[in-house]
Amino acid sequence: MKRPKLKKASKRVSCAKRFKIQKKVREHNRKLKKAAKKNGISRKPKADVGVPNSAPFKEEVLREAEQRKQELEALKEQNKIVKQQERAAKRKNEKEAGVEPTAKKTKKEKKDKKGAKAREARAAVVKEKSAKKFKCCELNKVIEASDVIVEVLDARDPLGCRCPQLEETVLKHEGKKKLMFILNKIDLVPKENLEKWLGYLEAECPTFLFKSSMQLKDRTVNQKKQRGINAALDHSRAASCLGSDCLLQTLTDLANKKDSETMLKVGIVGFPNVGKSSIINSLKEIRACHVGIQRGLTRCMQEVHITKRVKMIDSPGIVAAPSNPGDVMALRSLQVEEKEESPLEAVRSLLKQCNQQHIMLQYNVPDYRNSLEFLTTLAKKRGLLQKGSIPNTELAATTFLNDWTGAKLSYNSRAPERQGLPSYLSDAIVTELQSGLNMDMVRKGNENVIRGVRFPNLTSSISFNSKGPTAGVLNDSELPKETITTTATATPVAEEVDMTTSKDEPEAEPPVSKTVTQIQESTPIQESTQKRKDKPTKATKVKFVPVNVDLTSMQHNNNDDAYDFNTDFV
Repeated sequence: MKRPKLKKASKRVSCAKRFKIQKKVREHNRKLKKAAKKNGISRKPKADVGVPNSAPFKEEVLREAEQRKQELEALKEQNKIVKQQERAAKRKNEKEAGVEPTAKKTKKEKKDKKGAKAREARAAVVKEKSAKKFKCCELNKVIEASDVIVEVLDARDPLGCRCPQLEETVLKHEGKKKLMFILNKIDLVPKENLEKWLGYLEAECPTFLFKSSMQLKDRTVNQKKQRGINAALDHSRAASCLGSDCLLQTLTDLANKKDSETMLKVGIVGFPNVGKSSIINSLKEIRACHVGIQRGLTRCMQEVHITKRVKMIDSPGIVAAPSNPGDVMALRSLQVEEKEESPLEAVRSLLKQCNQQHIMLQYNVPDYRNSLEFLTTLAKKRGLLQKGSIPNTELAATTFLNDWTGAKLSYNSRAPERQGLPSYLSDAIVTELQSGLNMDMVRKGNENVIRGVRFPNLTSSISFNSKGPTAGVLNDSELPKETITTTATATPVAEEVDMTTSKDEPEAEPPVSKTVTQIQESTPIQESTQKRKDKPTKATKVKFVPVNVDLTSMQHNNNDDAYDFNTDFV
């Protein structure tokens, strides 16, 4: 229908009418195809009928077409001959220059290729080593350039996140630098456990409770306004940040006591993935530093202006010393990311320090005897399967480690009883660290943060046994010297199944043994020793065939109630 004041009617139709038309068109086309098939009509392309007899100059047209066809064939043959001549000339030049054709690789070329691979492996090791040196240098730069050093601690294991070497280095400046603690990820531990750790740490150094924001995406003002509105509705949301007001007020008070021309430089230090960059982003309210699930994303120092008087310096993670226990290295070092340790070994070390019942409830898995059986069950439950429905235990181990180092899994460690201050601390140093700070305001701010956080229950949190402070490396000269060995390429051997268990767990015997097929090309075994000395024999080739080991499908042989089909129970 044409509406008034319009030159032409609208072509818009309702959806029902459009769908009805489409349906009628489909039915019509279907009827046409059915009729054509019934009549034997096919849609084959029509063949070229050629030049009809009634056409004038038919013979000349056919002669020109044949001539054009012969010219194309001659041109194709000529191009083929030219390419053959070029290849022959290239082979001749290579032979004159003393280089054999590339198709036949000599033993020297193969040896050079192996040497190149060895050099690449050596360069990769040197690069990793130099990366650790660079991180140590950057961390020392942050300590020297900062007026206040803030050590970030994971609330799930605060004592394991402390580095005595770092704290001792900061306190050696004799009052020129202040040391503070930030307990981050407080929403992942029970409330009673957090209060005990807060009382334990406050006796040594000023401590702030903090919950970082996890949903900072861009730098737009609209996003910041929207975040503020949402945070007012629910303080337990991941987008909200708690503890920033008290921390910013304390740092601003320290900056006002300095000269009016200089800014207060605050260095954020700590082990990898404790939330250093997330704290800076939460205070700045934009994503100024790169953050992510992967550990070790921050590789160099970065300065971020928080206010006109406060500037924060982000730093790479502290390099953990190799002398630490295995579970500590799995959580505080980057050995898995740097391919220095397998994820399976890291998971095995972690499971030894956890309550097995808590792990079973958290991941909803049945009773397991060792780490390999746990990872096999976890891979099947999460759908982490390889080709042939084989559980991918390595991917399951990586997922398990990401849960422990990320900001999702809830686990807690028990706060130790107070047995005095560390060797590098004294009552005078503690008093000096608290001087210039309004401790009443700090305690009141921590109480407000505790009231605004939704804590998990103690029963839903995994109990973890902490090994104490983690030793770190600040001086690059203390890094262990890595020996680089290059070996000849050998036949790959299938990895042995790791059946190592903890002391409390019974050892499980592997139910399946590896199949070994030996192909001997030498003389028979009954040949005499003298004949072997006179006639040398070829080396024996051994081929190892890996066999999948599924521990969850094992059946216990000691079941008393198992039915025996060979016995006739009458």
